[in-house]
Amino acid sequence: MAATAGRLIKAKAAVQLMDVEDKVNLALKYPTEEVITIEDLRGYFETGDQLKHYIGFEISGYIHIGTGVVSMYKVVDLQRAGVKVTILLADLHSWLNHKLGGDLEVIRKVAVTYFKETLRRSIGILGGDPDAVDFILASQLVEDKHDYWVQVLDLARQVSLSDIRHSLTIMGRVFTNTAKMSWLIYPLMQIVDVYALGTHIAHGGVDQRKVYVLAREVYDKIKLMPLTLGGRVIKPVILLHHLLPSLAMTGKESRLDLSEAKMSKSRPETAIFLHDSPGEISEKIKNAYCPPKVTENNPVLELARLFSFREPRREPFLIKRPSEYGGTAEYWAFEELTRDYSQGKVHPLDLKNAVIEEAVRFMEPYWKWFSTGDGARLLSEMGSLVKITR
Repeated sequence: MAATAGRLIKAKAAVQLMDVEDKVNLALKYPTEEVITIEDLRGYFETGDQLKHYIGFEISGYIHIGTGVVSMYKVVDLQRAGVKVTILLADLHSWLNHKLGGDLEVIRKVAVTYFKETLRRSIGILGGDPDAVDFILASQLVEDKHDYWVQVLDLARQVSLSDIRHSLTIMGRVFTNTAKMSWLIYPLMQIVDVYALGTHIAHGGVDQRKVYVLAREVYDKIKLMPLTLGGRVIKPVILLHHLLPSLAMTGKESRLDLSEAKMSKSRPETAIFLHDSPGEISEKIKNAYCPPKVTENNPVLELARLFSFREPRREPFLIKRPSEYGGTAEYWAFEELTRDYSQGKVHPLDLKNAVIEEAVRFMEPYWKWFSTGDGARLLSEMGSLVKITR
């Protein structure tokens, strides 16, 4: 306890010494792909007021590294910048989208047990403070904010069907005549969530860009719960993080359909889950799409960047090869590795072997947690609940 308290005191002191550009740079750090707008973010930090963040998650199954590592890295970055971070456990949204069989009771139980506790554990593993994160159940938010549904209806009066249809890609779906009415309600709720939570920084993957841009555009239409900072009504800043490509890509995926190309928990072969064993991680990477000289949407290179090059390295990333194939190569920067791979100087199998070694080492704390104690119990309970809904 004393060690934890000491770490928190040091973290708070570091935030106090940090200037605005340091905070902006933390927000922009990989895996951030886009901030709308950087100028607004800088201005919000310059006020010196407490900024609030939110990211929401559907409760839809086991957590993979896209959610548990990529998203949580960004949560930790924002914590370090002094932002108050919030994770919305979107039980109502999951129910509308028929996740876990559309069983709201199961969705809520998974949300407050497996999902919440696993994300808390990941934040701690990645160097953040899980106790400083607010976890809010969407149904609780609706209950606490008495004007929530009135605001949803008021927003529905002011936006067009075209606006909402344009946002439906957040659900990985295309609007047709057979679409459920719930699909139209979902984006309205996601927009209102931003304001109901008082969110200065709305955070999500790049696949959620359209709905969050709409949330920003309608800031002056949110009359019942306007977003304020320093006594004035403002637009939320949008922070979009990178999506990891599917391990099972074929190279034929549409660049326009992000849901088709990204890791997906509904397709286990495409993703590395937080509970995967070293053997499972190794097998998935061995089988991953990794064409020679191709660097764009190469999932193995993406894993190298996430696991091995997000932070400055203390020792080189090693591509181990026999002397007749050039011997061991050392890399200190992701750009160097990418350049050599694009030129054919690194063979796909050698890259995979190096990434497997680093991925297994990186994921070891997760595997250990899921192998014993609370992690093992949560994983077992989750397995039972998922079976119920199949």
